[in-house]
Amino acid sequence: MKHLIDIMELSTQELEELIACAEDIIANPAKYAQACRGKKLATLFFEPSTRTRLSFEAAMYELGGQVLGFSEASSSSAAKGESVSDTVHTVSCYADIIAMRHPKEGAPLVASRRNWVPIINAGDGGHYHPTQTLADLLTIHREKGRFTGLTIGLCGDLKFGRTVHSLVSAMSRYEDIRFVFISPEELQVPEYIKTDVLEPRGIPYKEVASLENAMPELDILYMTRVQRERFFNEEDYVRLKDTYILTPDKLRNAKEDLSILHPLPRVNEISVLVDDDPRACYFKQVLNGKYMRMALILKLLEVKV
Repeated sequence: MKHLIDIMELSTQELEELIACAEDIIANPAKYAQACRGKKLATLFFEPSTRTRLSFEAAMYELGGQVLGFSEASSSSAAKGESVSDTVHTVSCYADIIAMRHPKEGAPLVASRRNWVPIINAGDGGHYHPTQTLADLLTIHREKGRFTGLTIGLCGDLKFGRTVHSLVSAMSRYEDIRFVFISPEELQVPEYIKTDVLEPRGIPYKEVASLENAMPELDILYMTRVQRERFFNEEDYVRLKDTYILTPDKLRNAKEDLSILHPLPRVNEISVLVDDDPRACYFKQVLNGKYMRMALILKLLEVKV
């Protein structure tokens, strides 16, 4: 049984196949309208989500399937003390595939070991978020037409940002990639990303504090919010939350074909004035996430169209 817990479980060939499927879904939606008729997706979300949960649900509905599940731990038997493993094992009796978000790192992996239907990690704490990475990859592919020869700047909360960790891991497998990590010292990218992912592959990277100074060299700017829910005290969050705010003025020296991505939700790290800039891709990213989740559901359920 195939699950998706970590983006690195997918080979580059499988990523290309998923992107090709998503592109076909975009071009021929009617062809896929009944592909998952009679199939059920369970969305088990133990922490809040808007885009990811609704994107999974929209994806399954547009494939002709059905959806069941819960949107917070307090509305499940977890509130009574039931283990994650038992909850998922139970739900697998009712559904053909499960998308699961949990605040604890590794929870989807534990759940997948005692389960006979595919599990999709929809975000586990500050660890991984593979389906957001699929949305990011489709956006990069549609905007740039390639995954090679790119300088990617990642800005904001790089320590707890699971979307950052997954994207760096995925893009590290392509040629001529370079990373610029833009963050305050307290929120720098974890050491394991550098020592386990980048350095063994000889991928160049640098860590800087200034977004403005890094801007001219970037092909892609991946903005992130400082996540209040990952902090142990409010004082540190308040001190760091407004460190980087992207405004039109800060884009003056950016490339004309820069692509601005953000996994959303945003708080105030991207001014709404940037939304009308043709380089802003974050709402395209949202839509691309639905298409990639449709492609992933088809793959994991082994549905041929």
